[in-house]
Amino acid sequence: MAANPKVVLVTGGSSGIGKAICTRLAAQGHTVLGTTRIVGEQPEGYRLIAMDLVDDGTVKRAVAEVITSANRIDVLVNNAGLGIQGPTEDILPEQATALFDANLIGAHRVCRAVLPHMRASGSGLIINITSLAANFGLPYRGFYSASKAALERYTEALNMEVQPFGIHAVCLQPGEYKTNIGANRIRPAAIGEAYRKGYDRAMEVLGGSLHYSRDPDEVALLVQRIMSTARPKSVYHAAHGKQKLAVLMKKMLPGRLFQRLVMREYK
Repeated sequence: MAANPKVVLVTGGSSGIGKAICTRLAAQGHTVLGTTRIVGEQPEGYRLIAMDLVDDGTVKRAVAEVITSANRIDVLVNNAGLGIQGPTEDILPEQATALFDANLIGAHRVCRAVLPHMRASGSGLIINITSLAANFGLPYRGFYSASKAALERYTEALNMEVQPFGIHAVCLQPGEYKTNIGANRIRPAAIGEAYRKGYDRAMEVLGGSLHYSRDPDEVALLVQRIMSTARPKSVYHAAHGKQKLAVLMKKMLPGRLFQRLVMREYK
């Protein structure tokens, strides 16, 4: 059990990585509140509350509910977000806008609602779940990479601004885990014939990928470790094998060579 129980707010706490985080932290004795757009049956060990990242009113009401019930928020895990797939040219501007509204501005809405309470207590931890895709553009998921890269830079700037108040903001980059994000991705209404062959092949590879077989509790375990660290690092990776190696290769290899290696994975 946790030696120093925390009050933790986890966005997107009803499934996938968010559910794994809520379940693990609750089992460790932390007070955990997860968010979901529509609250149904309550899980065991933690409570779900209503929040829609793209609705400022629901964000404020959810945070107020946490403060009313627990009197503070020690840790925020910004996990909720959207996926997207499709040739970059075929993604409509309004689809890209919706993605950024959820993945970047949505996280910002929650930070804005939580930070005054953390400042008042003189401490706090914000863990923004980004992605390994923040490190490089993924073919046919370019806007997803862009939204997660934007969240990384946002978190980097935020951390420097809030440290004087005893607050840390860090990024956690998961690889591909067993979640339902693939089923809920934004998709273009039509795929242009120019990209059809490459897109279909990439989706075939992704659909059968062993990348999606890993247990999201691995990410939850890393969240637990970050919470127990007095001086957390700015970026953490939850990945294995090729995915973890790709982060290092991106930094070391010439850009065109790295891109050829990425495309080889889709052929």
